[in-house]
Parts: sequence; C-alpha cells; structure tokens
Amino acid sequence: MTKSLQKIGDFYISQGYKGEEFRKILSEDKDYQKLLKERKQKLTKKILLTKTEKKKYVMSIDEDYKILSKVKRLEKLKLNKEEKFLIKFIRTQLEHDWRKRLIKDLDKILLKYKN
Repeated sequence: MTKSLQKIGDFYISQGYKGEEFRKILSEDKDYQKLLKERKQKLTKKILLTKTEKKKYVMSIDEDYKILSKVKRLEKLKLNKEEKFLIKFIRTQLEHDWRKRLIKDLDKILLKYKN
C-alpha cells in the first residue's frame, strides 16, 4: 500500500490525535516528513511562499497551494469589506492551529454581545 500524507494524517486522527498533539506526532513521523518535503519541493515551484507563509501555513496538500494562490490573486483586487474579511478568514484555515484563531475570533464576537 502506498503511503500518502492524507493516509498518514487520517491514521493518527483515527488514533485520537488532534491539535498540538497531532502536529507533534506528524513532525516525528519520518515517512510523513519525507513525503511532505517532496511535496513542498514540487509545489513551491508552482507558487512562491514568503518566509512567514512557509512558517505559518501547513501547505501539505495541493488544495492548500490552490487556495493560497487564489487568495493572493484576490488580495490584489479591490474587494469590499465582506470579501476582505472572507479572504482573511480563509488564510486562517491554512494555519497549523487554525482552531486557536477561530476560537479567539469567536470569543471576540461573544464579548461584544455579552449582556
């Protein structure tokens, strides 16, 4: 059976790993790291990432690169307020620990409407 980033990730998720534990176990998995390195080398030829983006975003599957590529194209356009918010939100979904950012934003909204 051929291993893939998705299959390795799914295996660890089925074992109950999530969040920081999930990231840690993937960073220690030699097969995953080898596949990830190969994938990144192939895909970074298609779209250039800044140092910040390389550090901040997972970018482990083709779709991540497609999303970021489209986000960058859209950011160059004159977007309305809602579209800018959506693009900013979409960027957060590429982050390693995207849930943390989501919780922070939800807390901010809850605080605004707190009685």
